[in-house]
Amino acid sequence: MNKSESKYFNTALCMDEALISLLKVKDLEYITVKEICEKAGVNRSTFYLHYETIDDLVNEAIETMNQRFMSYFADTKGIAEELNHTDLSNLVLITRDYLEPYLQFVSENKDLYRVAFRNPREMQANVKCGYIKKYIIEPILKRFGVPEVYWRYYIAYYIDGTMAIIKEWLETDCQDSIEMIAAVIEECVRPVDGTQGRKYREIHKTPPEDKAAPKKVE
Repeated sequence: MNKSESKYFNTALCMDEALISLLKVKDLEYITVKEICEKAGVNRSTFYLHYETIDDLVNEAIETMNQRFMSYFADTKGIAEELNHTDLSNLVLITRDYLEPYLQFVSENKDLYRVAFRNPREMQANVKCGYIKKYIIEPILKRFGVPEVYWRYYIAYYIDGTMAIIKEWLETDCQDSIEMIAAVIEECVRPVDGTQGRKYREIHKTPPEDKAAPKKVE
């Protein structure tokens, strides 16, 4: 990257961060180019050198978010290969292999996700799940022979449920561990009779509650 490219990148990054910062306190429709420029420390001419409209900046901010997210998956091919060869009885839509990198990203980008939840239309909050949809859920549904016309409903069930848990986690400032949240999501989407809470007990090394023994009748 040469000096001019580096300067362009840094300026664009400043404006991405300025937009995200402003979205924490107001909706997109009330944000002006002037406010973005003041927050980013650039002038209006610099803004219009990079973008035609604020929507262009929004799209760039989303793309930046996607690139950051994808960097947390070091072995995309490895996961895809595993999905292709895993026995169907062990093939599930959501597992630790891709839950934990995702939760790690959320934990390290809490402000970004709060903005996305607060402005779901503008920031297209669902784009952060694009990787999971394309490379994990859809291939699994295909392997199980689920008709493609049903896919949107399966995906909505898994993604929206997971997002609800993530939103609650953000409310606590991600105080609970990544392992715990991954266990909660995993058990919600793949409960096993009589083992609800098993993952939590394994993580925290707590024994299951013993059922009261029946009293001996004399």
